[in-house]
Order: sequence, then C-alpha cells, then structure tokens
Amino acid sequence: GQNEAVLKPVYALFDAMRAGDSAALVSLFAPNASLTLIDGDTIATRVSATTAQVFGGAVARTRPQIWDERVWSVAVHQDGPLARVWLDYGFYLNDSLTHCGVDDIQLVRSQQGWLIKQLTDTRHKPGYCAGFSGGAIQNLLDRWHHAAAIADEDTYFGLMAPNAVFIGTDATERWARDDMRTWSKTFFDRETAWDFKGHHRYITISPDKRLAWFDEGLDTWMGPCRGSGVAQLNASGQWEIVHYVLSAAVPNDVTLPYIELLKKLPVPPVIRDRG
Repeated sequence: GQNEAVLKPVYALFDAMRAGDSAALVSLFAPNASLTLIDGDTIATRVSATTAQVFGGAVARTRPQIWDERVWSVAVHQDGPLARVWLDYGFYLNDSLTHCGVDDIQLVRSQQGWLIKQLTDTRHKPGYCAGFSGGAIQNLLDRWHHAAAIADEDTYFGLMAPNAVFIGTDATERWARDDMRTWSKTFFDRETAWDFKGHHRYITISPDKRLAWFDEGLDTWMGPCRGSGVAQLNASGQWEIVHYVLSAAVPNDVTLPYIELLKKLPVPPVIRDRG
C-alpha cells in the first residue's frame, strides 16, 4: 500500500545503519537532505545538523560495532508527493541501549521513488527511556526471543501470562502456555530452543497504558515470518505476553503453488488446540 512504499526507505535506513553500509544509507536521501539532532530536555537543548554523507561516514567508521535502531508507534501522513513519518525509537549500540527519542522524517516522491528530505530526531538518556511503554514492549520481546535462543526456559515462559496462548504456524498449534512448556521441554534441554530475530516492529499502547498490541517481522529457520500479539501490564507492574501468533510470511507470488502443495497432503490441515 501507500504506507508501505513510504516506509520502505525508512526501514532501509535502519537496515543500512545495522550493516554499516554508507553507500546504501546515502542513496536513501534526496540531494541536499539534512539531519538535525535535538539533544536534551531543557530550554538549553543542544541542536546540531549534519548531512547524509557525514552521517553515512560515521556509521561506516563505527564497524564492527552495530548501530541498531529499533522503532515502534509508527505514524505515516501523506499528501501527494509529500510524506511524513513519526516514530518512537530506542538506539542500541550492539545490544546496549544508549538513548531513545522520536524520529520525525520528511520524504518526497521522486522518479527514483520515495527519498528522505529531512530527518529530525530527539535524544534522551536511558533513564528517561525506561518510562516509554513502547520501549518496555521492545525490551519484553527482545528478552523473550533471547531466552529461547539461549534455552532459558524459566525466563521464556515467565514472560508469558499464566493464561497466555501461543498460536504456531501449524494448523494444530494453539497452545496454552503450560501445555506449550511441556511440549517444548526437549527443545529447551538443548543449547538453543529456537532462535528468532525480531525487527520492524509496530507497537500500539492503549490510552490507559495497560495493554499493548504489536506485530513484528521475524528472521527464523523457516525463513521470513511474522509475529503478532498482545501484552498486558500485570498486577506487579511488569509487562507480559498474553497472546502471540506466529505465521509464515508466504509471498503473494507463490500463493498458488502453496495451495497446490496443500492439496497434495494426505490429511488436510485442521485447526484445533494442542495439549
């Protein structure tokens, strides 16, 4: 859709930062584009500006350190060839959160597609970031996936509500949390249960800040997948996963061959509970 086209260079920017790819980063900006940093929370806030070329050079020089910008609460506004993307972010140097804030990104549509014309971001210290509900959900999902990657069973299931439900990619997989724990015991007895890498997250927080719903892209052993779900703030003031759906991201171009493959199965898939 239109939003997908506008967001494509935005997410490509974060991918180029993670890869330390200066050339790819600079190619996403319009000629004479500018970047402005607003650093601080007082009237004496420091404001500094730079160019895409300077920023790209800085990204490349930091290798092998990884600049990992994780985003949520993404809003897109568009009027013809002008678009604006507003999003919250947490910036991680390797796996350590260094700051957070808001990105305000203005884009223009050209013959080459959407290009970034202006990027303005605010910057706050990690202590300030702890109060961001979106940041808390990011941390929850990061910890949850990491726990599976290192086979930390107690943490993985401890981050799920007692009545949590996990829906897997197989039509038979609708797991209650404790049933899933029993079934997956042999996986968590290994060094790694499974290793899913989350990215491109959309997170929405309810007005009372007690519920959040999200979706995320996932890199998995099955190829690209999508995860979506609901988190809640429990009585102890901690966020926990109450519902999670894992789905395989089947490209539209291969949907028909996929349907034909399903027809060849000896038993058609049936949706039912497990456990």
